[in-house]
Amino acid sequence: MKIAIVEDDINMRKSLEIAMSDYKEFEIQTFKNAKDALKGIDESFNLIITDINMPGMDGIEFIKTLGGKFEVIIMTGNATLQRAIESIHLGVKDFLLKPFDVDTLIGAIKREDKIQKVQKSIPQKSSKNPTNGFLGTSKALESALKIADKAAKTDASILLLGESGVGKEVFASYIHENSPRAKKPFIAINMAAIPDNLIESELFGFEKGAFTDASEAKAGQFELANGGTLFLDEIGEMPYSVQAKILRALQEKEIRRLGSSKEIKIDIRVISATNANLGQKIKNGEFRDDLYFRLNTIPINIAPLRERKDEILQIAQKILEQNCIKYGFDLKSFSNESQKQLLDYHWPGNIRELMSVVERAVILSENEEITPQELFLEYRGLAKRRDITEMEKELIQEVLLSSQGNLEKASKTLGMSKASLEKKIKNHEL
Repeated sequence: MKIAIVEDDINMRKSLEIAMSDYKEFEIQTFKNAKDALKGIDESFNLIITDINMPGMDGIEFIKTLGGKFEVIIMTGNATLQRAIESIHLGVKDFLLKPFDVDTLIGAIKREDKIQKVQKSIPQKSSKNPTNGFLGTSKALESALKIADKAAKTDASILLLGESGVGKEVFASYIHENSPRAKKPFIAINMAAIPDNLIESELFGFEKGAFTDASEAKAGQFELANGGTLFLDEIGEMPYSVQAKILRALQEKEIRRLGSSKEIKIDIRVISATNANLGQKIKNGEFRDDLYFRLNTIPINIAPLRERKDEILQIAQKILEQNCIKYGFDLKSFSNESQKQLLDYHWPGNIRELMSVVERAVILSENEEITPQELFLEYRGLAKRRDITEMEKELIQEVLLSSQGNLEKASKTLGMSKASLEKKIKNHEL
C-alpha cells in the first residue's frame, strides 16, 4: 500500500517516518506541505494522511483540490476538530485526534486497506446512491418536514440551515419532488467544491471562444435547471463577486452566458443551504444582505443528529442492511453495547458520519454481530462508558491507598461502616 503523509511539523513528520519504517507492507512518502504533495502525488498512491493546520494551503483546501480521487485520513488536534468534521463533508471517512500512538494510526491504515480491497472486489452495479431519502423519523425531523411540505407547494425561495451532514440535499430533493415542478429538472451544485474562478462559468455557462479553453458553447446550471429547481449548497462559500450576478438572475429571471450579449430567460425555483453563520458574514462584508433576504424567504432549520436520537438506530439499521446486500454479506446486527455507543456518540459529522461508520463496520466485522471495537468510535472522541459500580470501585481503591490499607480509617473517610466496606471490597474483588 502506497501512502502519502502530509505534515508541516518536522518532528511529527520524522517520527511517523521512523515508526512506520518497521512496516514493510507500506510504502511511505512524506511531504512538508500540501503544495509539495500536490506536485508529488500520482495515481499510484492508495491513501493520503494529512494534517489540517498547515501554512500556505490547509488540509481542507488540500482535500478539495484532490477532488475525491484518493481516500484520506485526517490528523487533527482538539482545536481543529470542527475542521475535521468539515472534511467528512468532502468525503473523508476517518480522522484521528492528536495525540495518538503509532499503533492507532497503523490500525486505521490497515482498516482502510481492507476496506479498499473489499470495495474493489465488488462490481459497481449502479451509480445510484441507495441511501438517498429519509431513513428514520423523529419529532425534530417531523417538525422541519411540516414546514417543508407547506413551502413545497409554493415557488418561494427556501434557505436550509443546519450543520454539515444533516441531510440538507435530501430536504432539497424532497421539496422539489413534492412541488409543482417535480417533473422538471432538479440540479444541485456545491459552491464549496468549485474553484472560485470557475463558479461563474459553471452557473451561467459560456459561449465558444469566451476564454482560452472554451472550444465550444456550454449551458450553465441555471439554464439546465430551467422549469425546475436549482439547489445551491454551501452558499456561504460563494465568492462575493458572483453574488451580485446571482441576485440579478433571481430578480430579473434572466441570465447571460460568459462571452454573450444575449439574455436568456429562466424560470427556476431556488433552494439554498448553508452551515455558515450568514449574519456574521454579512457583518464582515463577505455576504450581501440583499441576496440573503432574497434567498431566505422561508428558512428551515434542520436539527443535528444528536438532537434526533430517535433516528440514530433506525438509520444505522437501514445502512447496515443496505451494505450487507451491497457487499454480499449475510445480514449482520449490532450488539447491545454497540447500540449504546451509537446513541452515546456526539456525531459531529451527523448523518454522513453515521453512514460512513456503519459501512466501515459492516466491512471490517469478522462475525455476524458488530462489536463496539468494530465501530472505532473511541478514537473519534467517544468517552468510555463508566457505570456507578466502576466509579465506586475506583473510589474505594483510592481511599484504601491513601489510608495505607487501614479499614477503620478508610470506612470513616467513605462514610460507611467497616462491615459494609469489607463487603464491598469482597464484591469488587479488591
